[in-house]
Amino acid sequence: MVNPETHHEKSDVNVHALLWSVVIFIVFAAVTHLVLYLQFQFYRSIFRGKTNAPLTAVARPADDAVPPEPRLQPFVTRNVSGAVNPPDTNTPVTDMEQMRATEEQALRTPGWVDRQRGIVWLPIEVAKQLAVERLGVAAAAPAAVARPGAAAATQGAHP
Repeated sequence: MVNPETHHEKSDVNVHALLWSVVIFIVFAAVTHLVLYLQFQFYRSIFRGKTNAPLTAVARPADDAVPPEPRLQPFVTRNVSGAVNPPDTNTPVTDMEQMRATEEQALRTPGWVDRQRGIVWLPIEVAKQLAVERLGVAAAAPAAVARPGAAAATQGAHP
């Protein structure tokens, strides 16, 4: 039995077009990689300072060791030994260390707040001891005042 509407394929996949698409894909990938490689080399030469073009038209000030005011992060100009710090040595870590050292020194050493009025700051432990001593003296004084009155009241109650 023969069906006139049923046919088989006369050809397979177009191999010629398939090969051209693969070749075009490979060429496009190679060109893309080459462009990216050249771009990377260009940026690397800029960041390593191999180009002579200035990055900005603004002239740097003669004394640029310390950034101008206002500074977003406090800038310590001298280190512990007194030497001048370069601008890139101050980091959040060193800021935290310096802040903690300053706070620790304020907590451990006495000093004047206002010498004319006689106001001082004391280490915490000394302030606690003084507070306990003052509270002890203040608590003992009312008890001493209350005893003579209490004794008089008890004497008047008994004949």
